[in-house]
Amino acid sequence: METEKQTLLLVPVDDSVVFPNMTVTLVVDVGDAERVLLVPREEGEFASVGTVAKVSEHVRLPGGGHAVALEGLHRGVAGAAHTDPAGNLRVEVASHVDDVPVDGRTRDLEREYRAVVEELLELRGDDGRIAAFVRSISEPGALADTSGYAPDLSYEQKVELLATLDVTERLELALRLQRERLTELQVRKRIRDDVQSGADKQQREYFLRKQMDSIRKELGEDDGSVADDYRAKIEDSGMPEAVREQALKEVGRLERMGEQSGESSMIRTYLDWLVAVPWGERSEERLDPAHAREVLDADHAGLEDVKDRIEEHIAVMKLRRDRGLDAFGGDDGDEAGERAERSRRGDGAILTLIGPPGTGKTSIGESIARATGREFVRIALGGVRDEAEIRGHRRTYIGALPGRLVRALRDAKTMNPVILLDEVDKVGADWRGDPSAALLEVLDPAQNHNFRDHYLDVELDLSQVLFIATANVADTIPAPLLDRMEVVRFDGYTVDEKVAIARDYLWPRQRERNGLRAEEVTVDDGLLRTIIAEYTREAGVRGLERDLGTVLRKTATRIASGRVKPPVAIDLDAVRDALGRQRHFQEAAERTAVPGVATGLAVTGAGGDVLFVEATGMRGKGDLVLTGQLGDVMKESARIALSYVRGNAGRLGIEEDDFDGREFHLHVPAGAIPKDGPSAGITMTTALASLLSGRPVRHDVGMTGEVTLQGRVLPIGGLKQKVLAAHAAGLTDVILPERNRGDLDDVPADVREQMTFHPVMTIGEVLDVALEPAAAPVHAAP
Repeated sequence: METEKQTLLLVPVDDSVVFPNMTVTLVVDVGDAERVLLVPREEGEFASVGTVAKVSEHVRLPGGGHAVALEGLHRGVAGAAHTDPAGNLRVEVASHVDDVPVDGRTRDLEREYRAVVEELLELRGDDGRIAAFVRSISEPGALADTSGYAPDLSYEQKVELLATLDVTERLELALRLQRERLTELQVRKRIRDDVQSGADKQQREYFLRKQMDSIRKELGEDDGSVADDYRAKIEDSGMPEAVREQALKEVGRLERMGEQSGESSMIRTYLDWLVAVPWGERSEERLDPAHAREVLDADHAGLEDVKDRIEEHIAVMKLRRDRGLDAFGGDDGDEAGERAERSRRGDGAILTLIGPPGTGKTSIGESIARATGREFVRIALGGVRDEAEIRGHRRTYIGALPGRLVRALRDAKTMNPVILLDEVDKVGADWRGDPSAALLEVLDPAQNHNFRDHYLDVELDLSQVLFIATANVADTIPAPLLDRMEVVRFDGYTVDEKVAIARDYLWPRQRERNGLRAEEVTVDDGLLRTIIAEYTREAGVRGLERDLGTVLRKTATRIASGRVKPPVAIDLDAVRDALGRQRHFQEAAERTAVPGVATGLAVTGAGGDVLFVEATGMRGKGDLVLTGQLGDVMKESARIALSYVRGNAGRLGIEEDDFDGREFHLHVPAGAIPKDGPSAGITMTTALASLLSGRPVRHDVGMTGEVTLQGRVLPIGGLKQKVLAAHAAGLTDVILPERNRGDLDDVPADVREQMTFHPVMTIGEVLDVALEPAAAPVHAAP
């Protein structure tokens, strides 16, 4: 509460704050004043609240100076100030004596404050005297003022505490400040304890390890230090000099920091990987084209063009090795600058096997390794989205590892294995990087001789590795990566090739897997042909092998249960019992029996396929409806087809009135499968012409080709796969663009002999071949 006002001498205090009940000695001359006002001063500014103090003693200092002993009484609020005749600053003071609140809130604050201060003093190592002093204070205001003694509070915090006149508010402020000090001291103690505990543990481990070393020596079991073991491994590894220096540097770090260091395990892991790379190891390769062809023929039926290309590749490698040429056609002794220039022009081929699933791409890679005498390692890239999978993680990351290439060399235990990069077309990219970009360096013969893995961080020579990549489609492979590859197409097998593969490879393998002997179960080629035609519709043989496995499992069950006795000859009833009803039918004749349906040929990720384009008309506003999950390019082809038919209606024998008040609907089953591409252009045109002319499409004709508004037929891709699909579907005639005539050379000779091909330049030629004869002749547009 405030009492009467009085005028007192103002004594500024610059470096401390004096609270009531506090005794201080100041070097100042107060004359004969009995009381003064001690006011905190900061940067020339006086606080508004000070402490009224009583002069208890005058002290004369050596040299003539004066000092006084002052005892704080209570707070005082400074008012108007003036200077007396002696030049001293005097101020009008309103004395403020603390009230003694009796409410429960204040009492609770007192108890909590005492508890916090006692815990804080315990952390500081108080001997109990200060705690006893705090417990002896009964007034809440004086209790809060004890915070003014705390050395950890800043000058500003003490000024704020002095200026708080309300006792309850002052107690709340003091409690908050002491809690902050307590939290800080607790954190410091926890850190100090952790450090001390860690130091004690390291010291204890150090002494224990020393004792263990001494015991081993006494028992004669001393096998040298870990660092010596690594040095011996490094010397035996055949590392290049730069890598050896890096490894020995890491061994030195390991030795200096000791086994007790947390980083030692990371260094040891790094050294383990360095010595695991087969730096000086190389398989003795056999570059014999004739032997390679024997191996490929023994492992795979068909695929003659693929085998020819692999045989050529091995022959070139043999000539370069025998004639002392490097990978780019130059002598090994040439200057480095010339070699680098040749490397930029070099043609080091990276074979990339592209084709539908189940055509033997992965097994061809294994056969190449066996034919050349190299080790084989497969790296599956399907779904890989992290660049670190190729280049490795940097050592700064916890749990870092080298990339897959380093791991492949470790597994192969040689620096010149065959590494198969499987499913390279399914590599993804996201915020972690683009693995295909990392593969650019790996697959470039001009760069991969000094490949640097992020984890090992040393140069790694990959130029001796024979890389082979596989993919289902080339469209999803980035163009810069595809540019470094030499594509070898796997276009699928003919029916005869599938029969041979099933008889010589798949049937014996599945028979062995199902625990049967050769004399216990047999199958003839005719039944194999039936299974291929009625139960599989694929470019490869993976589904065929599954079906053969199902048939043999059923047979094994019958033999094991005693229902039949071997030998068992598989017949059609056994096939139907194992595989169920027929899955695929020769449906072209049934589907094209009515006008408006044409048979087209397409290529999918699973190989060639036959598709039917259905057209119908109805009353409407002349619109064109398209269904069957068609892509933008295919939709444009449909509109071009309708525009051509409408523009050439007279020449096609179609009345102009047939278009009035009608709309047309084109559908391409199956509706659940997305489709796109321009090669169905002539099929759509034929379907519309058949619908409007009333002439059905021949059931034995399949067609493929892009059409223009002028009726020209443009070339397409994937002709071999489309022809194989047409042959498997029972079609005998294929209409194709004239500019694709040369692609017929890729079609197996036995298929060419069984089919008739019609190369065409215009849509008129297409309709002449595809449509059934009409009662009256139709003159198609040229």
